[in-house]
Amino acid sequence: MTNVLDLDRIKLSGESRTRDDAIREVGAMLVNAGAVTQAYADAMFDREASVSTYMGNLLAIPHGTNEAKDGILSSALAVIRYDEPLDWDGNPVRFVVGIAGKGDDHLGILSGIAIAFSDEATVEKLQVAATPQELADLIDIDA
Repeated sequence: MTNVLDLDRIKLSGESRTRDDAIREVGAMLVNAGAVTQAYADAMFDREASVSTYMGNLLAIPHGTNEAKDGILSSALAVIRYDEPLDWDGNPVRFVVGIAGKGDDHLGILSGIAIAFSDEATVEKLQVAATPQELADLIDIDA
């Protein structure tokens, strides 16, 4: 499998100020990369309506519903870091990671994200990473 986190899909300073705008922003990155259809990006809102994708440690992982999986063209991640925390249903979020996992790829992708964000020292390093490469090096994805 090819690398799921290309440097051009890492934004160190997101533009959104609300949860819904952040979901649109990260979904558009996946669509523009050719990884998902617009229908998959739209289904990220359906997922969020059924269960929050807030994961703790300043992280949210928006993704589409199981019904929208046919809109995944290739496995990919898009990462946006925000200078100021977004309100994610009452929780502070500085990292929005859009995920698209083809087949069973999502398991390895989620595992890599969970490992990186479960370690508070790594989260602190992610918050101050100066380049997309620095941030990518801290998120070890084995999918």
